[in-house]
Amino acid sequence: MEQEQWRALVHRAALAPSSHNTQPWRFVVRDGALELHADRTRALPVNDPGDRELTISCAAALFNLRVAAAAAGFLANVSFPFDGDLLARVALAPGPGAVPGALAASIALRHTCRDPFAPGPVDPRIRDGLASAAAAEGAALSWLEGKALREKVADLVAEGDRLQFAEKRWRRELAEWMHPSRDDDGLPVERFGGVVRFVVSRFNVGGSTAGKDEVFALHAPALAVLTTPADELADWMAAGQALERVLLVAAAQGFQAGYLNQPCQIPALRPRLQELAGLADPPQLLLRFGRPPGDPPPHRRRPVGDILTFA
Repeated sequence: MEQEQWRALVHRAALAPSSHNTQPWRFVVRDGALELHADRTRALPVNDPGDRELTISCAAALFNLRVAAAAAGFLANVSFPFDGDLLARVALAPGPGAVPGALAASIALRHTCRDPFAPGPVDPRIRDGLASAAAAEGAALSWLEGKALREKVADLVAEGDRLQFAEKRWRRELAEWMHPSRDDDGLPVERFGGVVRFVVSRFNVGGSTAGKDEVFALHAPALAVLTTPADELADWMAAGQALERVLLVAAAQGFQAGYLNQPCQIPALRPRLQELAGLADPPQLLLRFGRPPGDPPPHRRRPVGDILTFA
């Protein structure tokens, strides 16, 4: 593999979603293989003290890499050393990929939706396809049906917002990733400028945020929980790859996802979500799906040269 080929693959890998758009990954080409490392300098110690979401984010990038490799005519053989920050090693060989290379067209189409979705249901056949995508990566996608269940889950999301915003350290950490003057990482607050960062860091806006997210949960065209059989490092890697496979399959159909992860992020709420939804396995992510109301903003991504090195 030439360096430019590696750069092209990593560029696509880095279009994966990440918590607060921290992009907590590093790639190293060593001995003809590509290593995926967690970049813990970009961790969220308050929001994600166990690095669960950081790991899920890195695994989503790994799935993009697998898809991009398949589209380029390579089979990605992945091993998981789990040695410190080293999460995965990818060796490429010519041949058909184990994942659909056609999904590569969806990598740039996928965006996180932070606005209300356009009206209209998600067809049951598409839901089935998304559930199958999660299952192919060792996870499960369970749909939350019925008004009563939606209301209870929406209440849990709102409770999570109020708990998080009540904590000064959490608000300050969130504000640190609001970068109105940058376009390479962090949360998109261009419409509001630096005022939002100031307000979030100093005032508890949990009530208004809870109200907005409660509406999102109640009125999303579809609401789902992604689960894994257990809650260990390997499960988080499976969750991230399943997440990205689901998102790419959805994007190919014109659908996007938004996150309502508060009940999964707060230890006291996570088992309550599991019980409410009648889930046998631990929830990793709470997602809403629908058609976005307009054109998405451009991806905010760090240059490949900042995340890829050649050893």
